[in-house]
Amino acid sequence: MTEVVNLTTMEVDALMDADGGLNLTDGHARLVLTPQQSEIVARIPEMFVEATRRPFSEIELAAHKAFFSAVGQHTAPVGSGRILSCYSSTLATDIVARALPAGTTVAVLHPTFDNIADLMRTRGLQLVPLSEEDLMARKWPGPPVEAIVVTLPNNPTGLVTPEGHLRSLAEHAARNDQTVIIDASFRGQVRDAQYDTYAVLDAAGCSWITIEDTGKLWPTHELKIGMLAYSERTDLPIEYAFSESLLAASPVVLQLITELAGDWVDGGYERARELVDRNRAVVEETLSPVGLKLADPESQISVARIELPEDGPDSDVLHKEMLARGVHVLPCAPFHWADPEGGLRYIRVSLARPFETVRSAVLTMAEAYRDLTPAR
Repeated sequence: MTEVVNLTTMEVDALMDADGGLNLTDGHARLVLTPQQSEIVARIPEMFVEATRRPFSEIELAAHKAFFSAVGQHTAPVGSGRILSCYSSTLATDIVARALPAGTTVAVLHPTFDNIADLMRTRGLQLVPLSEEDLMARKWPGPPVEAIVVTLPNNPTGLVTPEGHLRSLAEHAARNDQTVIIDASFRGQVRDAQYDTYAVLDAAGCSWITIEDTGKLWPTHELKIGMLAYSERTDLPIEYAFSESLLAASPVVLQLITELAGDWVDGGYERARELVDRNRAVVEETLSPVGLKLADPESQISVARIELPEDGPDSDVLHKEMLARGVHVLPCAPFHWADPEGGLRYIRVSLARPFETVRSAVLTMAEAYRDLTPAR
């Protein structure tokens, strides 16, 4: 197996492709604005004026109210001072990693996006994997684990931790003096993930931290907000770690999020859902004739894993062949941050792209796979 490169490096390579290759790597919404979104974006100059006229705290509070309501989190600590607005969920994750004491043992969901594990290792934390199978079986890690990280929904599989399972985890964490950390960056895409996790966590009496994100929802070209929330019981120096990283998020972007969240509850969610479902269907229909299938057919998030047969080329080989044909996708070895070889039979494509982009890319994948397996 070749050396594993982190996923963000591959995503950057796709963005920087001077030849204009098809980019199905990152999970950000790289789409044409809907008419409703275009009307909102057209008002950005007005938002600049508002940013100089209104207090930042008022603008931020309005954004938090709109966003958390739009994704079903009605008991989130809006207005309490325990929600911090960051430039991105990655920055929020790094703030959490710095707030945890060096040497802390942290259980992290496996597989999941590799930068969660990378950031925590960089900050001197000791990681152990929590498999999706153990999560679904409610096999929670005990001491010396002091924090447990769950991605809800999980990227790349789309697994949604059921409400009862989260309650069980939170009660376990309360008994064992552990902190539950939830990365909910894809939450807004999936109704099943929008049960009120804040109510569940607070009722269990555990220490918790959550990270929310807008970058996966709307095609705003990195004009996004990552929101870092934490419980009253959390005694980590989160605000201090935040202050080491930034002064404040942009009040213009916060206003943009307020308006887009309003559109999300006024039909925007359904419009996005229709496109993602259509793209997932064309992936399945195009790849099935060459023996490839969706690894997670029930997933609802805007990425899809494709499972490769054991007797064919692995994802490292197919990834290189796709690059040679001008299509960027992600091999899944890096998602398996504790066991890269466990991801060799999977490759991931983003569905948050125009339909023709996805269709062209998977047609190329079908041709590439057929050429790599001429005897099949």
